[in-house]
Amino acid sequence: MKKTIATMLLAFISVSGFTQDNKKQEDAKAIKSMCGCYEIEFNFAETFRVTKDENYKPSPSKRQFGLEWAELVEDSPNKIVIQHLLIIDTMIIKHWRQDWEFENTKFYQFYKDKTWKFQTLPATAVKGQWTQRVFQVDDSPRYEGTASWVHVDGRHFWTDKTDAPLPRREHTIRSDYNVLNRTNTHEITSFGWIHDQNNAKIVRDDAGKDKVLTYEKGYDIYTKVDDSRCKVAQQFWAKNKNLWKNVRDKWQSVYARGKDLNLQAKVDGKQLYEILFDLDPTTSKAETDKVIDSFVKS
Repeated sequence: MKKTIATMLLAFISVSGFTQDNKKQEDAKAIKSMCGCYEIEFNFAETFRVTKDENYKPSPSKRQFGLEWAELVEDSPNKIVIQHLLIIDTMIIKHWRQDWEFENTKFYQFYKDKTWKFQTLPATAVKGQWTQRVFQVDDSPRYEGTASWVHVDGRHFWTDKTDAPLPRREHTIRSDYNVLNRTNTHEITSFGWIHDQNNAKIVRDDAGKDKVLTYEKGYDIYTKVDDSRCKVAQQFWAKNKNLWKNVRDKWQSVYARGKDLNLQAKVDGKQLYEILFDLDPTTSKAETDKVIDSFVKS
């Protein structure tokens, strides 16, 4: 029988003197090291074109910079939640969120458009692994995947391949593809961490058949700086965290249904994030629940 990567990794752990608990603690340390204040360099460029369409126009290469605060929202033995807050001068934008769950067996896999398929895996398939869930700015789903953290030769990294919606940098300028197949590597470094991506831009039809248009390289560099530089983001989160906890809790009740998820793109001409971003921090949970329910089609 062919050995899985997880099986071989567990075998390595047993002969190298690591216990499973020690390995789990090292994993959690790596994940939480992504918290703090960071200068970020975002880099994206299309690489190998597959489509033979002579009229195809590639996305322009991008190189952008930013400052971001990553707040540790939840820290429990089997779950770590990190909220990212983008700082533009004195303005704060609630950015993406990443949740990490140990040996998770329940997944919402992106299919296409605004649809995610619910899937379960056997416990043996995720032994020793961490699921990373990535959420939109409004805490609706983006993508998720499971893999083992690897700590070897002084390196600490996690790599997974999964389907995702178009990123914000693309969906405002592109409509010729509907799935981004992402290979994500998160690697902790001496200066911070790196998000290394190898992506395929895919057209998926209603029968689930895929056609690759082109490939893309992404390389985002997070350089740790003093936490004081992100003070305005820390103050923003202290003021708004209760509102967003209500939003997360509502979404969690939606995910707990264990059914395929289909979302409205807009309600009354507005996207979900536009409505939630306009709410007062003291808005009741009943009101945020109602807003989110209006976007859930099934």
